[in-house]
Formats: sequence, C-alpha cells, structure tokens
Amino acid sequence: MSKAHLTALTLCSPQQWTHATGCIKELHVNEELDIDLLNPPSTDFSMLDYACAYIPGNKVRMNYKYVSHASKEFATAVIARGWRRFGKYFFHPICNGCNECKSIRIDTRDYKYSKSQRKAIKRNKDTTIIVQKPTLTQAHIDLYNKYHAFKSVTDDWQHRNISQREYHENFVDGAHDFGKEVLYIIDEKLVGVDLIDVLDDGISSIYFYYDPDYGRFSLGTYSLLYQIKLAGILELPWIYLGYWVEGCKAFAYKPKFKPQEILEDFPHVSQKPDWKAWKPNTHEK
Repeated sequence: MSKAHLTALTLCSPQQWTHATGCIKELHVNEELDIDLLNPPSTDFSMLDYACAYIPGNKVRMNYKYVSHASKEFATAVIARGWRRFGKYFFHPICNGCNECKSIRIDTRDYKYSKSQRKAIKRNKDTTIIVQKPTLTQAHIDLYNKYHAFKSVTDDWQHRNISQREYHENFVDGAHDFGKEVLYIIDEKLVGVDLIDVLDDGISSIYFYYDPDYGRFSLGTYSLLYQIKLAGILELPWIYLGYWVEGCKAFAYKPKFKPQEILEDFPHVSQKPDWKAWKPNTHEK
C-alpha cells in the first residue's frame, strides 16, 4: 500500500468513514493459503510462570513464536486460532491447570449499534482519524506513559514508563504490510492510538491507549466502533478482540459489542478452528 493511500485515510467524522473505501479496499485479499506461508521460520519458546493479571493467585505460562518475516497469510491463520501478536512475537497461553482464556471475535456483518455507542459516535463528530503504518514519536511515548500512570491509580495496574526501544519492539516492529496504527486527534492534539492488524478475514485489535483528560469522548468505545466500520468497508467479517476471562474487570467492556463468537482452544494451523456463537450477559442499551 502506498503512502498516498495511507494519507488518504485521514477521516474527520463518522459520516466520512465510507469515503475511505477506494483507498483501503485493496487490503482485502482472497487467496488460497500456501502451506509454506503458514509455517515460516521461527524461534519457539515458553516463558517461566509468572503471576496472572486476570485471575488472582493463578500463574501464567505463555507459548511464544518469534517470526522475523511473518506474512499476512500466516498472521491471519494464527490469529483465527487464538494467537495474539506484539511486535514479531506471536503467543498464546499454555497455563498449567487453567483454560479460562477464551478467544472472542465480533461479527461485523450483522452488527447492531447500541444507544450508548451511537452517543459515543456523536461525541466524536469532530475527531480526526488517521490510519497509517505504526510510528514512534515522543507524543506516542508521552501518551502511553500518561495512560498507564492513570490506570495504575484507577485500576491498580503495575506501571513503569516505557522506553522508546520497548515501544518500538512491541508496537512498531513486526507490523510488515498488515499492521496499522489509528490515530485519534482532537483540537490538533494526539489523544488516542489504536494498534491493529488488518488481516485477510478481519481486524485484530492489538492495543489501545488514550489521554485520560479526554475521557468524556469515550475513545475506547469509539475506537472499537471505528474498527467495526472499517471492517465493513473492507468487507471483512471479524474483529478479533483477544481473550475473554470470566469475572475479569479489564475485559468487562468486550461483551457490549455484539454479535460475537468464542473459541475454546488453540488449534494447529492444519486444523479448522471451532468458533461458536456466544451470547454473553450484558445490560448494554
């Protein structure tokens, strides 16, 4: 995709979302998967157990696959089977005696906006959106650290400032031709950054952070609604939301975006993933 195409993805309001169709539709590719693309050279390893951030008292063990040159076809295949990506590292949990992490995805083809979600869109009618290849600026670092400092106070997150090297390794490196960042700008100020992968069958949500001083704009909700709209423009059926853990406060927002499907395990790329319809309990209006 050319720089001209990316520049053309600057959108000023929800009403302009559909204007991007011609610029980004080329991202959607339907090709028969080559077996070699699904098994790229990699370094596979597991980390020692560490404290689980989702279930108090539990331990986590992650299975990692470091892939220096991952294709979009490979990323599509493993994300659809429950893996996640940070940088050049693809991973999923292999915790001893626990399988509470379930993969979930939103069906964009029959998405129904709730009343509160429509309000979030309306609040952001003047928000500028830019989609581009992931970048690293001091504004990114400052915003990331401000967000995590805020969450350490409000939600007791562990926090230390991220370095430029760490940020590049996690969010810029490994993006190749499918990783993008979505920038949210209000009053000419960067107030939100959404890291996503645009895959062959959907969009994978990697990470979102925002300026807590702009909480009234519901940027977390708005950013996910924009992913859903973007997927619709690209005719991509799924938004891969990562994991769901019952009772985990950090994931409480996820069931509000319906309809959804859930995956119980992490099948090999040679096996078809068994996604099933999921109807979580929610009182969203």
